[in-house]
Amino acid sequence: MLVSLKSLFYKLASLGEDPILAGLLGLLVYSAYAIHVNPDLEASNVNFYSYLADAFLHGQLSLNTIPPGTHDLVYFNNQYFLYWPPMPALMFVPYVALFGIGFNDIIFTLPFAALNITLVALILRKVNKDGIVTVTPFQRSILVVFFAFGTVHFTVAPYGRVWFTGQVIGFFFMALAYLTAISLSGRAAFFLTGLAVACAFMSRNTILFAALWPAIFLISRNWHLGWRPLLRRALSGMIPVLLMGIVYLAYNWLRFGTPLETGIQYQLMAPELLEHYEQYGMFNSHYLKTNFYYHYIYYPFPETGETLMGGSLFLLSPVFLLAFISIAKGKPRFLVSCLLITILAVDLPILLFNGTGWFQFGPRYTLDFTLPLLLLTAIGLRWVPDWLLFVLSSISIAHFYKGMSILNMVWRI
Repeated sequence: MLVSLKSLFYKLASLGEDPILAGLLGLLVYSAYAIHVNPDLEASNVNFYSYLADAFLHGQLSLNTIPPGTHDLVYFNNQYFLYWPPMPALMFVPYVALFGIGFNDIIFTLPFAALNITLVALILRKVNKDGIVTVTPFQRSILVVFFAFGTVHFTVAPYGRVWFTGQVIGFFFMALAYLTAISLSGRAAFFLTGLAVACAFMSRNTILFAALWPAIFLISRNWHLGWRPLLRRALSGMIPVLLMGIVYLAYNWLRFGTPLETGIQYQLMAPELLEHYEQYGMFNSHYLKTNFYYHYIYYPFPETGETLMGGSLFLLSPVFLLAFISIAKGKPRFLVSCLLITILAVDLPILLFNGTGWFQFGPRYTLDFTLPLLLLTAIGLRWVPDWLLFVLSSISIAHFYKGMSILNMVWRI
């Protein structure tokens, strides 16, 4: 009897390993939260990508119509702009052309959040199939469910809002880059990976450094070709990134008269952040202590006035603690080192940034390096019993279930 119950448990738990089913489950749960907060599914009150898409349709880079609220927008030369990269707005263009400037950012974001779950499931399945990382179907299933409901991805999926939509889309393109790098071969692998990285960068600038691992992976897998063929392939991957970078510089120059200005210095930021920005700038070691505390040490329960400042990545999502097993004894060491370097490269500008990500539950900026961290965690699972992975995942999901109830009150329209 116990054997049959255990077998049934493993079969049910392994349902999350199916990429399509996992994505559909995520879409169902995320949509339920969206409707719970916003029963009429109205667009969020910071649906700025829709306004920028409308501006593009009118042949301009400044907003053609001013939103009801202008918090965090850029005000320059009596015009309003977005400092966020424009890729999500470009993706809004056909919808705004069809449905108007009020096109719903929540409805836009939900399918991409679900696709992120599917992509994570596909990546874990592929790295296992190719022997890059060995994880059983049960372990893959638990990791996928953990990613969907036990990490900060859960907190950015159901609400729309310019900040969260940008993170969801940035993750989507970077996940495509990872999947492309491990699934394709030849110049196509380099070019399409580079294209996906370029789109991720144009969605969220700080996620660019997450491309270190797929770049190193492609180079190492093609190292046997010799330096000239390898260089040609590497250049084919760099071309879309360089071209997109040139477009972005031109975009900034046309708006602000200089290619390196994204609009940050003209941002209508919160008074608390503005005070720090005027004294220390947008990136400074002064912010390191505060950001490290709210991203890695602070525990947001019981609820206080600080709860929405963030929360420890490893306390709220303790599955990620298993990554330290990989760091200590995971093999191959080259893979472990590359993943660790990628995580640190992404995290450094986050820790030096003016702001923790508030309002938030958990350290939402860490979503930028969740993919390499998830792979690093998966490497260590060979030394971890299934029951422990299940327990840690359950704790993670319980944390974010409670955290979402707090966010639902904050973001209720």
